Amino acid sequence: MNIQELDILSYLLQNKFTTQRDLAENVGYSLGVVNRSLKSLLNGEYIDKHSNPTEKALTEFEGKKVKNAVILAAGFGMRMVPINTEIPKGLLEVKGEVLIERTIRQLNSVGIKNVFVVVGFMKEKYEYLIDKFGVRLIVNPDYATKNNLYSVKCAQAHIGNSYIIPCDIYCKENPYHSYEPYSWYMVSDETSVDSTVRANRKQQLVPTQGGGNAMVGISYISNDTAKHLKQNIKLLCQNAANDGAFWESALYQNGEIITLARVVNAQNAVEINTYEQLRELDRNSNQLKNDAIKVICNALSVKPSDITDITVLKKGMTNRSFLFCTGGKKYIMRIPGEGTDMLINRREEAAVYNTLAGKNICDNIAYINPDNGYKITEFLSDARVCDPDSQDDLTKCMSRLRDFHNAALTVEHKFDIFGQIEFYESLWNGQESAYMDYKTTKANVLKLKKYIDAQPKDYVLTHIDAVPDNFMFVKTGGTEEIRLIDWEYAGMQDPHVDIAMFCVYSLYEREQIDNLIDTYFYEGCDDAVRTKIYCYIAACGLLWSNWCEYKRALGVDFGEYSLKQYRYAKDFYKIAAERLGDI
Repeated sequence: MNIQELDILSYLLQNKFTTQRDLAENVGYSLGVVNRSLKSLLNGEYIDKHSNPTEKALTEFEGKKVKNAVILAAGFGMRMVPINTEIPKGLLEVKGEVLIERTIRQLNSVGIKNVFVVVGFMKEKYEYLIDKFGVRLIVNPDYATKNNLYSVKCAQAHIGNSYIIPCDIYCKENPYHSYEPYSWYMVSDETSVDSTVRANRKQQLVPTQGGGNAMVGISYISNDTAKHLKQNIKLLCQNAANDGAFWESALYQNGEIITLARVVNAQNAVEINTYEQLRELDRNSNQLKNDAIKVICNALSVKPSDITDITVLKKGMTNRSFLFCTGGKKYIMRIPGEGTDMLINRREEAAVYNTLAGKNICDNIAYINPDNGYKITEFLSDARVCDPDSQDDLTKCMSRLRDFHNAALTVEHKFDIFGQIEFYESLWNGQESAYMDYKTTKANVLKLKKYIDAQPKDYVLTHIDAVPDNFMFVKTGGTEEIRLIDWEYAGMQDPHVDIAMFCVYSLYEREQIDNLIDTYFYEGCDDAVRTKIYCYIAACGLLWSNWCEYKRALGVDFGEYSLKQYRYAKDFYKIAAERLGDI
């Protein structure tokens, strides 16, 4: 049997034959193709003269019965901001139905009861599905750092005669069946510049560049195809370069795609990736009544429909932020990330912004809530961040930082480095550090406090998080100026701490650190101050290492950054100790 005959016989096994025209409409083939295929199936004794499947057809299709389904629901759904701050996108309500529940009901209606859901982000939200539908949850522990290739890897033991389904697809008509005659990957009849595949006339999926058929993401994997898929997954996952790969990369073998195409009308399978796509599909969805959207409306006196072009920004170390437009202007809304309520005093942050107001030091704040940390700032257009490898940028940034320090601004709270080291450690809830020699490293760093405390210093408002990404070069009235952003940790402190912070975030080596110190102190830096900054680098390294250990417990890992901070604690203790002698 050819593909058309397989599709038609599969349909007839699951639906009663009415007319050839009705059959053509349901399988998506022309009347001519349907007529020829029915004749061939009749001659092959797969159907009788009334187009009813025969015992031969049932025997042929016994091995093509769908066994189960795997729904991928582990990811953050970052493009779904701001909704993903409150609920995972698989649980979005669309036209009165929860998205993942609709998918499960569609599967159940064709007899597929064996459903696995791969979870990660907000995994607890999906637990009720076990009781409601009898699904089984599979936890992807790497959801925060790796893409959905690893979700499929977690479920691979169950894949074979299986559907693989993204949790964010809304299918108007049920695309699932009791039988599937071959492996396929679903694409739509619309084109997309982001697609890497196209469907040819033979229903083959062909790799392409520059766009192709929009990739819906639903797939059916037969037992035979599953063997190749699992081999490909194993090979891909052995290379860390594939941590960000989509699972579809495992469908490629020797440059070809191992499944055929299932082409559907774009209106029948809609992927919901963004707030605006949800609004377009269902303006009455409860998830559109999002707290962040309400805040924007109240703060800027606009209606929800006035908020457009919502775009996720790169997920930061502390927060989730998104860009949006309203009233002809662009804004950024910051939503605090996981566990930040334990890390940052939002009232103190608001006090800092009140002190900075009107001084052209920071970005323009349209709204800040001292209770929950929600913040709206005007977007700095035509802006760029400092390049820590550019001496010209460093010279300008250190001059700007020094001017800010010399302004000697004050607030009522301070940033206590050694107190914060202890505080972050307390958030581990009694767990030991991941570093085998942590106790020794901490004891050594604490020895440096005596020297730091003995040095003369003028406490002023200090940024604390004065890192390259927080120096924004903006053009105002034809001239370039530098604005400092992200003041979450700011407080009263020795301003020289900002120099140390810039170094540890930039992952500078010793020579680069000395160059930065000399750039800030263009008139020259005496040995005592330089040694003090080395001590700060050791202390700040331990501080952020402890911070990283807390965040890792929440499922957020910072890779090399975390390791380097711990190395700063150890290496710069040694450097300071050599300069100070017996400490």
